[in-house]
Amino acid sequence: MPQTEWRLKGDWIKNCNCAFGCPCDFNARPTHGNCQGLVGMRVESGHFGSTKLDGLSFCVVVDFPGPLHEGNGTIQAIIDQQSTAEQRDALFQILSGKHAAEGTLFHIFSLIVSKMLDPIFAPIDFEFDMDGRTARVSIPGVLETETKPIRNPVTGAEHRIQVVMPEGFEHHKAEIASARIASTGGIKFSVSEGHSSLAKVEQTPTGVAA
Repeated sequence: MPQTEWRLKGDWIKNCNCAFGCPCDFNARPTHGNCQGLVGMRVESGHFGSTKLDGLSFCVVVDFPGPLHEGNGTIQAIIDQQSTAEQRDALFQILSGKHAAEGTLFHIFSLIVSKMLDPIFAPIDFEFDMDGRTARVSIPGVLETETKPIRNPVTGAEHRIQVVMPEGFEHHKAEIASARIASTGGIKFSVSEGHSSLAKVEQTPTGVAA
């Protein structure tokens, strides 16, 4: 299949059940042995071919029995309810990895996922402040997740740390924070305190734009 040119630029969030500093970013095993979490994006500007995707949000909830590179993952996509049928198809085409080069984010996902649950179309409330290390994604009846700064356990002061990945396939730089997750859709789990990455990204068929 010929690849269609596409681009997604905007706010990126990754929250999971691991300890602060996602082990996946360091090629290490998950803190608790498994990986439950989500990635989400609020698209500032984007397109798939001639289909505009500006202003849409989406999330993908994930459940892996072990490290992501070992596969056998289950995922469920949640797409902004305000999207048109054409826009939904465009996002699914991008998420499928069929229009991405080998080794890029969505291509990798296509290799490690063995089960895809039916997508959910729902209103998505997406709040994001990378510098303040705060974010919130609210999808009533499906997903509630919140990001807050990590706190010093002695003084209570906000703790700031960044992860820089010059060749990262997900992002090149992220603010690291603390996450709370309540997932009640097809993949059910809760996390009282886990990892959060907040980043500004621009995904393309050949990877993260410089």
